[in-house]
Order: sequence, then C-alpha cells, then structure tokens
Amino acid sequence: MPLRPGRRAWAVWAAGLAAYIMAVLHRTSLGVAGLDAQERFHIGAGALASFAVLQLLVYAGLQVPVGLLLDRFGSLRLVVTGGLIMAVGQALMATADGVGGAVLARVLVGAGDAMTFISVLRLVPGWFPARRVPVVTQLTGLVGQAGQVLSAVPLAALLAGPGWTTAFLGAAGTGVFVVLAATAALRDTPERKISRGAPITMRQLGADLAGAWRHPGTRLGLWSHFTTQFTGTVFALMWGFPFLIAGEGLDRETASTLLTLFVLVGMAAGPLIGVMVQRHPLRRSWLVLGIVGMNAGAWAMVLAWPGHAPLAVLVTLVVALGLGGPGSMIGFDYARTFNPPSRLGTATGVVNVGGFVASLVSIELIGLILDARTGGHADYDIGDFKIAMSAQYLIFAIGLVAILRNRRLARRHLAAEGIVVRPLREVLAERRGLASGRAVKASSSPGRPK
Repeated sequence: MPLRPGRRAWAVWAAGLAAYIMAVLHRTSLGVAGLDAQERFHIGAGALASFAVLQLLVYAGLQVPVGLLLDRFGSLRLVVTGGLIMAVGQALMATADGVGGAVLARVLVGAGDAMTFISVLRLVPGWFPARRVPVVTQLTGLVGQAGQVLSAVPLAALLAGPGWTTAFLGAAGTGVFVVLAATAALRDTPERKISRGAPITMRQLGADLAGAWRHPGTRLGLWSHFTTQFTGTVFALMWGFPFLIAGEGLDRETASTLLTLFVLVGMAAGPLIGVMVQRHPLRRSWLVLGIVGMNAGAWAMVLAWPGHAPLAVLVTLVVALGLGGPGSMIGFDYARTFNPPSRLGTATGVVNVGGFVASLVSIELIGLILDARTGGHADYDIGDFKIAMSAQYLIFAIGLVAILRNRRLARRHLAAEGIVVRPLREVLAERRGLASGRAVKASSSPGRPK
C-alpha cells in the first residue's frame, strides 16, 4: 500500500462517512424531538427513555453478530442494508400515532445503526496505510457526528415549523438518497467492490468470540469505550435537550447551539487525539482517564451550582462532553492493535457494545428518577434534573475500576511478549533529567568566537 492514500481511498471513505453521518442523524433524532414525542404519544419521561433504551439495546445486542457478518460479507452490503432499515424506521416514526408504532420505528433505527459504524471503520485499514489509521479512525467517528448538527438544527427547525411528519419523512428520504450514493461509490477493498470472507461456522464463531474476549486488550477497549462515550451519548441522544430547556431554562435556539458546539468540539479534538494515539500508543489509557476526569468534573460543577448554571458553565460542560466521542475511539484502536485482521470485525463489535450499554442504563435510570420525582408528568425543574443526572456517577465508578484492572492485565500480556510499559512517572522524570542535563551543558559550553 502506498504511504500516501490516493483520491480513490478518500472517495471511498467519504461515501462511507456520509452513510455514518446519516446514521447519527437517525440515532439522535429522538433526543431533539423528545418533548414533542411526549406530547404526541402522551407519555412520561420513563416511557420516553424506554424508546431510546430499546434502540440502544438493539444496537448493542447486534454489535457482535454484525461484527461476525462483517468479517463474512464485507462493508458495502452491511452499510446499504443498514441505511435502508433506518430509512424505513424513520418513515414509520413519521406516521406513527401510538406508542407501538414508535417503539418499532426505534427498533429499526437501532438495527440499521448497528450495521453502519463498524462497517465504515472496517474500510479504513483496507484503504489507508497503518500509520494513518488512528487519525482516519478519529476523523470517521468525529466528522460523523455532524449528523448531530443536522438533527439539532435542520431537524429541530422542521419539528418547530412544518411539524413531526414532515421532519421524519425528510430524514427517511435523505437516508435513501445516501444509500444510493454509497451503493455507487463504496468498495470493500482496492481489489474488489464486494469482499467475501470464510463461511461462518459455529466452531469459527466461538473461536473468534472467545479469542477476542480473552485478550485483555479487547476488554480494555470495551471499558474505555464504556466510560468515555456514555455521558455524551446520554446528553445528545436523549436528555441533553430536555435538561437544557426544561431544567436550565434555555430556549430552543440556545440549546441547539450548545448541541452544535458539542459536535464541533469533538470534530476539532478528534484529529489531535488521533495524532497523540499514533505517537504514544503505550500511553492511550492516560488519555482515556484524563477525558473521563474532565467529564466527571464538568458534571460536578454544573450539578453543584446553586439553581440554574450560567451559560459559561454550561458551555464548559458541553466542551468537556465533546471530548468523550474522540476518547471512545481509542477503544477501537485497542481492538485493532490487539487482534489479528481475521477477527477485527468481531473485536470491534465487542468494543462498541461498551459505550452503548452504559448509555442505555444511564438513560433509563435518569428517566425513572425523573418520573419518581414528578409522578410521570413533564413539569421538571432544575432540582429534578440534578438528582437524576447524578446517577451517571455510578457508571463512571464502574468504568474506572474496570479500566484500571484491564490495563494492568494488558500490560502484563505485553510484558510476556517482551514489550515493557514503563510507569509514566519514570518516563517524565527521565525526560526532566535529560532536559536539565542539556541545559547545564549548554550553559557551561564556551561561547562562539566573535
């Protein structure tokens, strides 16, 4: 593979990226329409949360099966199938008048969404040289979050103007157009438009799953994804819009702007984090822990603020949450570097389960707490949201313990292979000593003759 990817590689990546952007729009559309959905279907916060939980449950539950299908059938067929399923789901949501139709619509969106992201990620190692894969992977995840901007601004405008049916039918129609474009432009590999792996047997299935799960590097990726991604997903997918409007008292335009800022921060931070992962692959866990600390700290500041938090504090929260998406992509880099190519789809699916399981648990917990506080009515105040959002710290604690444990096991595994990860404090002390030595040497050397 050439060291510099050509136009063809970038064109294939752009086609896959467009499909992922559309998937994110479909995924986050219910968060923007949350208050409208409560009014349309006459439901409380717990029932509304169950829509998103069911969608994420389907998404997370299909990750491993989709990973196995990806290794067998390639990216193109799964991207096209997933896009069509999501379009059908949005069309059904546009016409649904009862809870049953809305639930089925979100199940279809979750199923199609499950097929998209890891299929697009699978294209990257086939089209780009290895040294560029971490950066392009970050770009895939973060530029794909432009779908949140499309749901936070145009979709929200359609909901406020023409209304529910027009907004969701528009999303469905745009999704079909993107599927047609992907069908024409995507290729699984430079050699073949449609690739085909070995037939799936129960024995091979069990071996791939067991091999991916047994490696502590895969589990480290899963728990990294679990802990970095969930709070941003909870904010963007379900409770961010209601929290900002009903809790903090912002208008729709300001809330949409903050959700847009959330996406833009992630898009700006993604390439930087990708470069850091590329240059310091043995220090990836410190990046993960730093991002988790910023997320937890930002929420603590907002939740501890008396009454409504000032806009500047909310901006700080959104900026911190925007780093969670790029941080979660580090989990996929663990899957790539700790697993052979033959089970990369399976390992990626295992990692991708983490953040969405954490998200669905958090979304449901927050909804149940809000219902308990208000008796199922949508008249929330900031006190209700502060208590409900505090439930996220349980997920933070579980994730941190699991990251530290599996990091220790992964380092032990690397040491058995002859790769020793020195403690960060030793590396920093050594660098300070070298810098100090160079400074002393420079000060004691004679000046240049005039």
